[in-house]
Amino acid sequence: MTKPSENLEIPLGKRTAQYRFFEMLPAILSYGTLLLMVVLSVISPVAASIFLFLVIISLLVKAVGIAIRTIQGSSIMLKAQEVNWHKRLESLQNPKKSYAEIKNLHKNEFQWKDYLNELKYISKHPTDFPKPSDIYNAIIIATYNESYDILQPTVQSVLDTTYSNDRIILVIAYEERGVADTEKTVKRLQEEYKDKFFAFEIVKHPKDLPNEVIGKGGNITYAGRFLQKWLRDKQIKSEDVIVTTLDSDNRPFYSYFDCLTYQFIVHENRKHMSFQPIALFTNNIWDAPAPMRVVATGNSFWNVISSMRPHSIRNFASHSQPMDALEETDFWSTRTIVEDGHQYWRSYFRFKGDYEVLPVHLPIYQDAVLSDTFRKTLKAQFIQTRRWAYGASDVPYVASRVFTKDREVSFGSGVGHLIRLIDGNVTLATTAILVAFGGWIPLLVNPEAARSFTAHQLPNTVSSIQQIAMIGLFITIFVSFKILPPRPERYKKRRSFGMLIQWVLMPFTAIAYSASSALYSQGRLLFGKYLDKFDVTEKATIKDVDRVKQEKASKKKSTKSKSK
Repeated sequence: MTKPSENLEIPLGKRTAQYRFFEMLPAILSYGTLLLMVVLSVISPVAASIFLFLVIISLLVKAVGIAIRTIQGSSIMLKAQEVNWHKRLESLQNPKKSYAEIKNLHKNEFQWKDYLNELKYISKHPTDFPKPSDIYNAIIIATYNESYDILQPTVQSVLDTTYSNDRIILVIAYEERGVADTEKTVKRLQEEYKDKFFAFEIVKHPKDLPNEVIGKGGNITYAGRFLQKWLRDKQIKSEDVIVTTLDSDNRPFYSYFDCLTYQFIVHENRKHMSFQPIALFTNNIWDAPAPMRVVATGNSFWNVISSMRPHSIRNFASHSQPMDALEETDFWSTRTIVEDGHQYWRSYFRFKGDYEVLPVHLPIYQDAVLSDTFRKTLKAQFIQTRRWAYGASDVPYVASRVFTKDREVSFGSGVGHLIRLIDGNVTLATTAILVAFGGWIPLLVNPEAARSFTAHQLPNTVSSIQQIAMIGLFITIFVSFKILPPRPERYKKRRSFGMLIQWVLMPFTAIAYSASSALYSQGRLLFGKYLDKFDVTEKATIKDVDRVKQEKASKKKSTKSKSK
């Protein structure tokens, strides 16, 4: 008998003709859009101008929406951080009593009315909702070759949350293919923290398991299966366990697990939900080079914006899901390097469309890309964005399950999801390039364009529209300073000025990282050259950077001495 999870997997080996077509489609559309601009410029500069004008107007409309959602999302996130989620969670232990005590209060607090209504409803239907004392939070921290200096603050940040540590099951998932020091590190952490949580387990993921790409998905899935057996041995019900995956550099906001558990309890359809925090890449933002700061801040704001778009929010990086739901999907995919976003589609099809991602308006802080040298950092950033852009591989996965007679989701819903997925990937690959160079293409490839008033004025028109769009950039800059962590004492005030002028690099980073990585990943899919290895983003600390600088300085000094 075929397990349900087997029908959820990405195919291995030769694909069907339909699957291959949809693998190729993002690249065909993306490269085709860029080529179309050139072809139109040769045939009709006026037509090229109109095409580009429509693209930029569309972008301008989106930019207005993005600016509004940036303000709204960051405001909601800051308000949510002020809530005493631990107290709210505790009130669910005896909701009838809690409601009686506060029903006449009118606080200017985040979602206060919703809170009262939830207490009231649960009071009337107590058997339909679990108690906080019934729930465990299992946290899987995935690591590869990260050092103690990276992992220890993550474990400590979990310990320092306001959620009860005796309801936390901590699991560190590490790789057999990693260096020997990693095993020493996780065992050291287990020894230091084993008595501070309900349980602290370490799980080694064997290398070269069949039907697995080299990636995080296989590691956390192996840990998930271990956890499944462990819970059964402890006679803990899967429906009472929330599983959160963390990367080795993640630091959850101190009340995240209280808020998560609260949201898990008050939603009756909890099994068919994922809970998505806001990933902010600010842990080491002051230490990262300027291009990486721009990319990291842009990604942070995209996650803030996504929290305001329930129809399009997806699993990303760290996310939480009920254990019983994970068991039904056999945890995460072991065949893709983008297991986080892909988990949305596995769950969506497993539950026949009855699935949603609920935003948790609290952050989990992550590292911006930082290696021990500037050149390695630039390369590592591209590797990270390339991996994210490989989410285009979900297009054939979704299409093959929508365009089939065995379809188990609504056709309209499935097609709508597919169109948004394709549009997002094509927009990522083309918009920055068209905005930066599109206005000049007619003049460069067609001498006749110089005689066309429309084409001749196109660069000026594009520039004017870009100036209007700058309003959105100013909003982003303003809000970015509100979410920045305090400037470390090791940096002088001029570092803050650098945080401001860094934004002149945004056109460069948009093309060099966002667009280029999308075109690269889609090109791999076009030619069937699949990315089958999760290239881990190197995580260096400022200590590592300083050490390398000192070594270089010492080596240079030694060389000079010898030359004398």
